[in-house]
Amino acid sequence: MMAGRSIDICICTFRRPELADTLRSIAALEKPAGFEIGVVVADNDDEPTARPQVKALAQELKLPIRYRHAPARNISIARNACLDASVSDLVAFIDDDETASPGWLVELVATAEATGATAVLGPVRATYRQDAPDWMRKGDFHSTLPVWVRGEIRTGYTCNVLLRMTEESLRNRRFSLARGQTGGEDTEFFDHMVKAGGRIAFAPRAFVDEVVPRSRAAFDWLRRRRFRFGQTHGHLIGRNTGGVRRISQVGLASAKAAYCFGMALLTAISPVRRNRSVLRGIMHVGVVSGLVGVREIRQYGLNPQKGEKRAA
Repeated sequence: MMAGRSIDICICTFRRPELADTLRSIAALEKPAGFEIGVVVADNDDEPTARPQVKALAQELKLPIRYRHAPARNISIARNACLDASVSDLVAFIDDDETASPGWLVELVATAEATGATAVLGPVRATYRQDAPDWMRKGDFHSTLPVWVRGEIRTGYTCNVLLRMTEESLRNRRFSLARGQTGGEDTEFFDHMVKAGGRIAFAPRAFVDEVVPRSRAAFDWLRRRRFRFGQTHGHLIGRNTGGVRRISQVGLASAKAAYCFGMALLTAISPVRRNRSVLRGIMHVGVVSGLVGVREIRQYGLNPQKGEKRAA
């Protein structure tokens, strides 16, 4: 059994009423045997707007919630406030527009114990409204799963993860403030963790669920998000790289983009396959953008109604 008999569940929030549903799902969780559960809510708004709601729900649900006001409009500030407020060796992150399945935490802990991994990711299941585009629902473009590279998971996400904070690769590690409005702060966090010797495992039954709002049920939202993913990846692989090596990376990403756009033409009759190819091509264009140093687009710190994925 792993050391550290408590787990802090961390939630970053920014003007999102769905936080109430998230907290209710946490109150209904099955508790991993032998562990005490705490909750940290970091409010990234300019003013402590979530405090009344969090206080009321803590009393109603009998949840041990620690509220932290972590202004302003920079998701990394909120994530770091969660880590600073945590008193546990194990920290789980879930987004403020998601709900946890009853066995979520049990599954994450079981996988952590079985594998000894530094971080354990779970799947995010998207639920689509009836008016979402048919191709989006059929292709399930909003659900989240890890990406394996030659049998390994080399980077992660914070919308469903358990972290073993006592591991050397995570000790005193924090999220980059420079990426707190563009996004990619979690990609960089896990990239550095893996390079420092950390390992990532996957718990396939540790489900969390999210309802895709109308503002995100659009090709343009997916386009901007894929481009930003690519930008972050380009900046990471291009860091400390120059000359011939960087030119080679730009050429490879450009070729991949061209291939994807070509496949989109060949599969134009199928909206799912066509759009998947176009979005992958856009991601590779983002990689080129990141490699040549184009400034990353801003994703967070806007009004949630504009459709950003996560708090702040």
